[in-house]
Amino acid sequence: MTLQLHRDVDGPCLAPQGSVVAIGAFDGLHLGHQAILAEVRQRAEAQGLVPAVITFEPLPRAFFSKEPVPRLTGMREKAEGMTAAGIDQLLSLRFDEALTQMSAEDFVRRVIVERLAAREVWVGEDFRFGHRRGGDFALLQSMGAELGFTAHAVAPVLVDGERVSSTRVRQLLGESRFADAATLLGRPFVIDGHVEYGKQLGRTLGYPTANVHLPERVSPVRGIFAVRIGVGEGPCSWPGVASLGVRPTVNEVAEPLLEAHLFDFSGDLYGMRIAVEFVRKLRDEEKFDGLDALTAQMRQDEIAARQALGMNPILVDA
Repeated sequence: MTLQLHRDVDGPCLAPQGSVVAIGAFDGLHLGHQAILAEVRQRAEAQGLVPAVITFEPLPRAFFSKEPVPRLTGMREKAEGMTAAGIDQLLSLRFDEALTQMSAEDFVRRVIVERLAAREVWVGEDFRFGHRRGGDFALLQSMGAELGFTAHAVAPVLVDGERVSSTRVRQLLGESRFADAATLLGRPFVIDGHVEYGKQLGRTLGYPTANVHLPERVSPVRGIFAVRIGVGEGPCSWPGVASLGVRPTVNEVAEPLLEAHLFDFSGDLYGMRIAVEFVRKLRDEEKFDGLDALTAQMRQDEIAARQALGMNPILVDA
């Protein structure tokens, strides 16, 4: 069965035969999330039930924050990760004012029981839900005994004695510790999207870029990076250099823009999907005094990125 995505609190029951449900934000789908999803899939298969997930868009912490909140995965990436984990039903609820006003008890009855006919519910140990975070694991247990499901808390996954969490992964990425973040994620950190037309300034400067807009996603990384790029469904193997920011020297943009230059590449990427794996941060964004200074720095960035990626050095113009 392929993943089915739903967004609404109310509607027909998505699993009439019963389900095993995980609930959480699941930003990043790190090792801790993967452990919960694996447990849900295995328990569902063993009992002939539907493996399901309840999650939220936007992230609850982003809804309540006055400042932009960095996130590790967008909606599409989260759905793809759920598919890979063997989840059949994804109920990605719109986290809006109406949902924040729903009591924890109503959430259990309307969403967990009526929408998904849950037989088992799996959450993290510190999971809270409902109006003013009034629901917790103890409430799930007591209501489950009444309504026909069991509640289970998954112990946190530890790496080097430290709990794996989305917050920790964001912190590591903000510090450009990409290898450490990859350990907690179980894979390298990647941002992907479809290449869109830009002003083609990079091409005139000798550095054509593939531009990916991030309109609904605040990235935890900003600056200039050595990267590896995947084109289409291919692996992230093409070496390059990328900028993620607001282009302070030329035509500042309101939303962060990911611009990737693929070394020694010729071809048309417009409309194609690319994935950018961050390997090493080279520097922060800077505002330069004109295009000549910017181009000279881009040349130095290329040299530094090639070195960081273990490539043969290029000759520097005399």
